[in-house]
Amino acid sequence: MGKERTKQKKSIPVKDALKTAAELPYERFLRFGPENLTEIELLAIILRTGTRDNHVLQVAQEVMSLARYPKEGLLGLYDVTLDELMSIKGIGQVKAVRLKCLTELSMRMSMAKAREGLNFTSSGQVAAYFMEKLRHRDTECVMLACVDAKGQLICERKVSEGSVNMSLISPREIFLAALESRAVNILLAHNHPSGDPTPSTSDKELTRNVRETGERIGICLLDHVIIGDNCYVSFKEQAWFS
Repeated sequence: MGKERTKQKKSIPVKDALKTAAELPYERFLRFGPENLTEIELLAIILRTGTRDNHVLQVAQEVMSLARYPKEGLLGLYDVTLDELMSIKGIGQVKAVRLKCLTELSMRMSMAKAREGLNFTSSGQVAAYFMEKLRHRDTECVMLACVDAKGQLICERKVSEGSVNMSLISPREIFLAALESRAVNILLAHNHPSGDPTPSTSDKELTRNVRETGERIGICLLDHVIIGDNCYVSFKEQAWFS
């Protein structure tokens, strides 16, 4: 009888095995969990594939390079456009849309978390709720929050976007929206694209006009919160209402 030949698996050197694992973000996710992956590796999993010439990790690196100063890293991807994403070799419309949905979902998750147990009588909670929604914008956006007698949010409305002159906003439009939603009180929140939340003269003028109008019709302006880059200023906290 001839000797039976057994097939032996070719062993992979430890160094090469580690290198292979490092190049496969999906496998690293399964082995180590998402918390141990870099941002580029996480993006690579979302992208799934690269090109013949560029590994998916290289494509993810190019995506990260689009992040806009001064918001580096993932935060800088919020303002990147579809066209800019599709300018990268290996990213078509489908992948570009997928990435934009990712940034939108991350913002909504932050807002949903901030909304848990939220009471709009707290300036800090109002700022936390609107922070991710507003601080990434490169134009000013004024939001109206309508609340009930207990400070619970009834609805939110975009009052204005793109104008740098707060005095152009009509208190009439604000209170028509408040009356329509049957709000007991209201709050205003808007961003400063510069990242500095210090109120301007027009910010103060708008606040005064809205507050005085509210007093006449019985809907109180509780606060006006200005959002900067991960910071805020509250008219209520600064006692500018007194």
